[in-house]
Amino acid sequence: MKDNGMRYLKNPRLNKGIGFTLEERKELGLGGILPPIVCTMDQQADRALLNIRRQENDIDRYVFLSALQKRNERLFYRVLIDHIHELMPYVYTPTVGQACQEFASIFRETSGFYISLHDRGNISELLDHWPEKDIRLIVATDGERILGLGDLGANGMGIPIGKLALYCACAGVHPEQCLPIVLDVGTENDTYRDDPMYLGSRERRTRGAAYNSFIDEFVNAVKIKYPKALLQFEDFATPNAVALLERYRDKLLCFNDDIQGTAAVALAGLYASTRINGKRLKEMRFMFCGAGSAATGIGHLLIKALQNEGLSEEQAYRQVTFVDKSGLVIKNRNAIPSHVVPFAKQDESMGFLEAINTYKPNALIGATGAAGIFSREIIGAMSALNDDPVIFALSNPTSNAECTAEDVYAWSDGRAIFASGSPFGVVYVDGKMKVPGQGNNAYIFPGLGLGAIACGATEINDDMLIASANILAGMVSQNQIDQGCLYPPLSEIREVSVKIAVKIAELAQEGGHTKTPLSTNFEQELRDSLYDPRY
Repeated sequence: MKDNGMRYLKNPRLNKGIGFTLEERKELGLGGILPPIVCTMDQQADRALLNIRRQENDIDRYVFLSALQKRNERLFYRVLIDHIHELMPYVYTPTVGQACQEFASIFRETSGFYISLHDRGNISELLDHWPEKDIRLIVATDGERILGLGDLGANGMGIPIGKLALYCACAGVHPEQCLPIVLDVGTENDTYRDDPMYLGSRERRTRGAAYNSFIDEFVNAVKIKYPKALLQFEDFATPNAVALLERYRDKLLCFNDDIQGTAAVALAGLYASTRINGKRLKEMRFMFCGAGSAATGIGHLLIKALQNEGLSEEQAYRQVTFVDKSGLVIKNRNAIPSHVVPFAKQDESMGFLEAINTYKPNALIGATGAAGIFSREIIGAMSALNDDPVIFALSNPTSNAECTAEDVYAWSDGRAIFASGSPFGVVYVDGKMKVPGQGNNAYIFPGLGLGAIACGATEINDDMLIASANILAGMVSQNQIDQGCLYPPLSEIREVSVKIAVKIAELAQEGGHTKTPLSTNFEQELRDSLYDPRY
């Protein structure tokens, strides 16, 4: 075989497999190496889909798709784009949770970049080892709070890999411009540290000044090495997630999907819910169950959205209440984190159910990771207060959801306006079809990131997040609203991403947050530049 033929077969970005034409096979010396029949890409996609569907369980489908991505990148993305509704749950939530838990045992070959504490003082040089140089999107995690599963250490690599796959499939970002990174600072997970198959550092987590110095070096290296890149912080524990976003958001283009992406997609669902309950957002009262970075991220963005509808800041805060595992979040509680303090009430301590009956929320939003915390009693209380109670069970993966779609519809006599973080199937209530909306961050972050890097944005701000939420809510059809679904079908996600990207670029330019002016034909140029995996 000619050397270039072997190079093509072993390079997932160049490989076509049995899609190489006869002329290409002759030129590359692939005659006899491949079966004599030439297949179209559509035929290859059909074969891949058949093999995905014949796998016995979801983790096997994840492994098959990962192997396909490493073997034939264009075919992987073609199949994913064309069957996004079916395959996203295997590429990302909920299956990615199990994939991270088992990452060491299912590991085949490297797909991302690992930076450990042992690389301190050498991170910039280490990044030179990554083969691609024009990096525009970096998703980095330290693995401490993977979904609702806790500290998975270096096994958290599945998250950056999955998020970047969605950037490419859902927004047309080019794969060669993406870099998934694990910042390995150890793990508190005893099971992994004692597991001979675990691939990360077996030390306990480094914290404090040493941790901050390590992250500083990493961020500074990214800023210098990849000046056109968006750095996305992913699945950091709440204290670090909040602190890192505040520390770096004015120093380079960065984003935290757990805080900002979740906030925007949840706000979009709330906007869409007003088309069912007939209320304006500013007329509603909201209760959050959970007070981590995701919940408070939604809360802070919601406050801004309520102010946009004419409420004062004081009025907006009066309509937003938080409960956590200790009950109502109140001001005289000890050691309230700074990001929670603005939401604390001047009240006596009370439990979850009592808080509902006292503050009478129209919407209950869960971001707890506590499976089943929205019990029959809780849903019943919400249903007694509201004709159409808004119930969001946003925790991932599915096993950690605050309630199931079946339960919330049954316990509310089919009246609940429901959305979840992980997918649930269609539910029939008295013969009427209910389609649970999945508040998937993939509706927001791909378009947001695409717009930011396409226009050379220097920051991502709350106005951009609120605008993204409005666009997403506006793309829900009346038919979907009639079925109780608050989000458009995943088959439309590329169009959603483009519309969000264009709006982000326009807002960045209006606010003076772009490095160069937008062209007069920006949207068409953007559409023409999107990654379209074909051969």
